[in-house]
Amino acid sequence: MRRARLLLFLLSWSIGAAAAAPVITPPDAGIDALMRDYDGMQPGAAVLVLRDGEPVFRRGYGLAVVEDGTSVSARTNFRLASISKQFTAAAILLLAEDGKLSLDDKVKRWLPSLPPAADAVTIRQLLSHSGGLIDYEDLMPPTQQTQLHDIDVLHLLEKSDRTYFAPGHGYRYSNGGYALLALIVGKASGQDFASFLRQRIFLPLGMRDTFAHQDGVDEVPDRAYGYSRVDGHWQRTDQSTTSAVLGDGGIYSSLDDLARWDAALYDERLLKASSLRQAFSPATATREPDVPFYGFGWRINGETLWHSGESIGFRNVIVRYPQRHFSVIILTNRDGPEPYPLALKIAHRYLYGTP
Repeated sequence: MRRARLLLFLLSWSIGAAAAAPVITPPDAGIDALMRDYDGMQPGAAVLVLRDGEPVFRRGYGLAVVEDGTSVSARTNFRLASISKQFTAAAILLLAEDGKLSLDDKVKRWLPSLPPAADAVTIRQLLSHSGGLIDYEDLMPPTQQTQLHDIDVLHLLEKSDRTYFAPGHGYRYSNGGYALLALIVGKASGQDFASFLRQRIFLPLGMRDTFAHQDGVDEVPDRAYGYSRVDGHWQRTDQSTTSAVLGDGGIYSSLDDLARWDAALYDERLLKASSLRQAFSPATATREPDVPFYGFGWRINGETLWHSGESIGFRNVIVRYPQRHFSVIILTNRDGPEPYPLALKIAHRYLYGTP
């Protein structure tokens, strides 16, 4: 009798709890209305919403190539910019699993030409932006016309025998640090960085159209080109002097391939659980808005893991709610606005039913 009363109580509680649960918005969550400024004959966007590994919304808006009217689709490849950093971090973690390097290796073990100021900097600190390296963008000569590559970043840093703070005693977002990580991947693996990513990450996960893009080496299929608004008109601004640096932002990918990447972050098909925990755990506290902590290639804010990617002509974001198995990805080929607020709004409509 007591067990029967307990079962009856639990049943009535669950029915009441279900009745009190928030009403979930319809599957489209009003996304078309949110994305109306990207639609039509202008640089556009691609939006993907994943729940439990399945796409509940997947759509392109506007144009991937304005000049010939090519529309954006789920297979359109955008320059990810700094979203690329999570792949650079994954490459380092794979090599650590292979025993080819240690996260606590001094960076100068692999790149001995760095100046004495970098003596104490470790791979782990580069991953979490706590190495204190000087921004390579500030070391570029003002007359720079040709594109830099990762090796050129090293050469710039070789000439700067100082850091912003003692390594491991601060946080400063560092594109240069991730360029150095790409060079370390090459040294430790015996392959160039782009080939390592292709063979160890992209192809095993079925991301066949994803490349760390190098002009003259590979062709990006279904490529979106970047644009900026200039004097009221869209002007192609696809490349800058820093766009050929791979480790900090040179990867091109699509919604469909990023869905495969997202799925691989829930199990051990690519990285061991211990490596994923390191990537997703707070490594450095920051003072950036919406970024209490940085992991390895991921920003951490409450229950979300996220990263934006901004470069000339592109603005992107991926926001993951791993405990809910829910993600929002927005890729755009224009210089603004930042899509992070849009991604949060879309996520909140699905998860909480908020407008």
